[in-house]
Amino acid sequence: MIEARYLAVLRKIHARLQDSQVNWVVTGSLGMALQGVDVPVHDIDLQTDAEGAYAIERLFPEFVVQPVQFSASERICSHFGALEMDGIRVEIMGDVQKRLEQGGWEEPVPVERYRRWVEVAEMRLPVLSLEYEYRAYLQLGRQDKAEMLQRWLAEHGEWAPQRSRRTQ
Repeated sequence: MIEARYLAVLRKIHARLQDSQVNWVVTGSLGMALQGVDVPVHDIDLQTDAEGAYAIERLFPEFVVQPVQFSASERICSHFGALEMDGIRVEIMGDVQKRLEQGGWEEPVPVERYRRWVEVAEMRLPVLSLEYEYRAYLQLGRQDKAEMLQRWLAEHGEWAPQRSRRTQ
């Protein structure tokens, strides 16, 4: 069950972004919860492209607590920033790239390729597919989250073993 305060902030985000040209999705724990996974939600994560990250920052200037800028860690890089809305942290990630096993970085994640739509609290919201989230957590070394998602997908009849590269 998603707490009302997260839905209230999500409603504000949805209202400003729904008619924008920003290509965005809800990801992380809230994205999972919106798709029915029983996980605790502690913040709101929005994923987009680089241009979208800066556009979101411009659309919510009164809430910016961390301006969007390029940020990199050992395993992930993106154009990252944060908002604070009604006491809830909203993280913005644009052009997310994960480190490849051989070194170097994968191409930025095209969110539209993995986007699914959910209807929640009279909002039509874009989320990243749970199967994509599973693969991303594996790639980031977050085995616990990946296994939890794999179990959920299998229990709900949505698990499709990874297809070969030729059929994707």
